[in-house]
Amino acid sequence: MIIPSPVLDELTAAMPQIRCQMYFKSSLTALSHAMEDQVLAGDDQPIVIASFQRERFYRQEAHRYVRIAERTDQVYVLAAPEADFTDNSEYYETVAFEPGDGLCAEWHLIVLGKNYASCLLCKEKMGGPTPTLHVDQSRRFEGLWTFDREIVFKSAEIMMQRIMRYRPELTEKIIQGMARFPHADVINTINRVDPEPFAERLVTYLQAGQYKLSKAYRSISLKERRERLVNVITSAVRQSLDPEAVLQVAAQEIGQTLKADRCLIYRCKDSDKQVTLAHEFLDQRHGQKAPRKTTAKSTAKRAKASSAPPALESLVGKRWDLYHNPVFQTAAQTLEPVYLEDTQTAEPFNQNTACQSLIGTYQIGAWLMVPMVHQDHLVGMLELHFCTPQPDFVTNHDLELVEAVASQVGIALIQAEAYANLEDLNQQLEALDRTRSNLIAITGHELRTPLTTIQVCIESLATDPDMSLDLRQVMLNSAMTDAERMRKLIQDFLTLSRLEGGRIEWRFEPMPLWECVELALSSIRSRYKEDLPQIKVDLPEDLPFVHADGEWLVESISRLLDNACKFTPSAGEIRIQAKADRDTNMMEVIVIDTGRGIEPHLLETIFERFYQEEGALRRSTGGTGLGLAICRQIITNWGGQIWGKSAGKDQGSEFHFTIPMIVERPETPKTTASKKKPKSGNPSRKRK
Repeated sequence: MIIPSPVLDELTAAMPQIRCQMYFKSSLTALSHAMEDQVLAGDDQPIVIASFQRERFYRQEAHRYVRIAERTDQVYVLAAPEADFTDNSEYYETVAFEPGDGLCAEWHLIVLGKNYASCLLCKEKMGGPTPTLHVDQSRRFEGLWTFDREIVFKSAEIMMQRIMRYRPELTEKIIQGMARFPHADVINTINRVDPEPFAERLVTYLQAGQYKLSKAYRSISLKERRERLVNVITSAVRQSLDPEAVLQVAAQEIGQTLKADRCLIYRCKDSDKQVTLAHEFLDQRHGQKAPRKTTAKSTAKRAKASSAPPALESLVGKRWDLYHNPVFQTAAQTLEPVYLEDTQTAEPFNQNTACQSLIGTYQIGAWLMVPMVHQDHLVGMLELHFCTPQPDFVTNHDLELVEAVASQVGIALIQAEAYANLEDLNQQLEALDRTRSNLIAITGHELRTPLTTIQVCIESLATDPDMSLDLRQVMLNSAMTDAERMRKLIQDFLTLSRLEGGRIEWRFEPMPLWECVELALSSIRSRYKEDLPQIKVDLPEDLPFVHADGEWLVESISRLLDNACKFTPSAGEIRIQAKADRDTNMMEVIVIDTGRGIEPHLLETIFERFYQEEGALRRSTGGTGLGLAICRQIITNWGGQIWGKSAGKDQGSEFHFTIPMIVERPETPKTTASKKKPKSGNPSRKRK
C-alpha cells in the first residue's frame, strides 16, 4: 500500500497555526538522540513512533530501539525496506512501507507520555541530488520540533492511523495504547522536559560538524600543497629534463613548504657508502657558519641561550657518510620513512657514535629520511633536518605529504634519467653513424689504394719479362710497402676489436716509466729514418714505478709519439713529461708537440674510431684513425683517463693520460741492476 500524502501536510491542514522551520540533517540527528535519551532516562512508558525513510538509516539506530522497547511496549518503527526490513513484532513493531510512499521523503519521531511529550516532524526539501549511501550532513528538511502536547497528540493520531492502514492487525494494540493518553488529559498535563540533553546533543553535533569541517579544510589544504609541489616538480621536468635541475627544484620547494631548516636530496643506491651532496635547501633565517665540531648537548644549550636561529652549515660539496649512518641504513633496508622527532631520545640511534656525531655537528634536532623508490629499488633519498625537536610533525600530515612528493620525485628522476639516457643513446647512434661513414671511406681508400698499387706492380712484373733488375726491385718494394700498410690497417682493426670486447689478458707488473718511454722511442726511430722532430724526455729522477702491462704501455706511448711526429715538422719539438699524484696514486704522462694543433671543439671527437682531422680522402698523412681510440681503450681499462689539449690551429697540442703507480718502489731485479736511467734530454744514449 502506498500513501503519497505527507504526514506534515495533514498536520498543518488540521492545525493551521503551525509554522514550519528549516533544519539540517545533523540538527535532526541531535534532536532525535536527545528525545530518545529522555525516554531511556524516564519511567513514563510512552508511545514512541519513528519513521526512518530508508532501512539503512534505521540500521544505525536499531540497537537504541531495542533498549527503548525495554521501557515501553508501544514502540513503532517505520522504514522502506532495502534488505531484510519487514513487518515484524519481535522486539517492537516494525512497519515496512513501499519505496514510493510519501514517508520516504519524511523524518518523524514522536514521543507521547503522561509527563513528557515531544515530536519531530520534517519533510526533506527535494530537488538536490538523490541521497546515496554516504549521508550528506547538509541535507535540508522543512518541519517542526515541539513540546506542545496538543501538536504531539495530533501527530501521534495521524501516524497511528497510517500504521493501522499499513498493518491492520495492529489496530487493537494501537487503540489500547492511545487510550492510555486521553486527549483532555494530554492537553491539561504539564510537560516536564529536561532541556540539558538537547543542549548537550546540539553542542556535541555542532562541535563534531566544526571538527569535520576543519578536517575537510586540512585535507583540502594538504591536497593543494601536494598538488602544488608535484606541479612545480613536473614543470621542472618538462622544462629541462635534467635530473640535477629536478633535484634542486624539489629540495627548494619541499624545504620551503615544510618549513625545514635544511632539506637534502641526493641520488643513491642501498650499496653506496658515500655520496657528494649537491642539492640543498637551507632556511634563510639561519646564517651559514664555518664547519665546527660540536656535541649535541652543546648545540642544544646554545640554541636555548640565543633567541635567534642558530647558524647552520651548508653541506653542498661535502661527502655524506651513508655506510656508518644507521638512519640511512634503516630507511634503505626497509624502503620506509624513518622519523626521529627528537634525535636525543630516539633509540637506538642516540646510542650510535657516528649518528650522534652528525647530529651534533650539523645541529639536527629532528630528522626525517624518506627513500625515493622505483620498482622496489632505492634510487635516492630525501632528508629533512630541523634544529629543534618536532613532536607534532607527523600529526600535521606532513609525513604523508613528504612521502607522496618523494614518490613523485623518484618517478620524475627516473623519467629524467631515461630521457638523458635516450640523449646519450642518440649521441652514440650518431657516433656509430659517423663511424660507419668513416669506415666506408677508410676501407675505400686505405684498402683500395694499396691493392691497386700491388696489382699494378704484380701485373707489370708478370707482363714485362724484359724489365730491368732495378725497376723490378722498385716494383717489389712498392708492393711490399703497400702490403705492410694493409697489414697495419687490419692489425689495428683486430686490436681495437679485442680491446672493446675485453679479450685482452693483462699482465700487470711494476716497472719504471723511463724504460717504456725508451722502448717507444726506439720503435719510432726505426719507423722514421729521417725528418724526425727533436724529441726531449723530461722525467723526474724520483719518479715512482707504474703498475701496468709493459707491452701495452709501450704501445700507447708509441702511438702518441707517432701522431706527434706525423703532425710536427722536422724543425719542431716533441717533449715527454710525467708527474706523480700521491693523493690518488696515479701518474700523469704528457706528450707535447709544436705541430699544427687541434681545434678545441674537436678535442673529444679525435678519440672516436676512424676519425681523421683532414678527412679520409684528402689527408696528407697516413693512418687509419684508430690510434687514439686504441689508446683510450688501453688507458681506461687500467682505470686511468686520457685527454687532449690545444689552443687551436698551429698552436701545438698536448696529450695527457694517467695510469696507476706504486708509491713504494720495488726492489730492482738482478737482471736489470746494471741498467741506469738515461739522462734527461738524451734518451738515445746506450745503456751499459
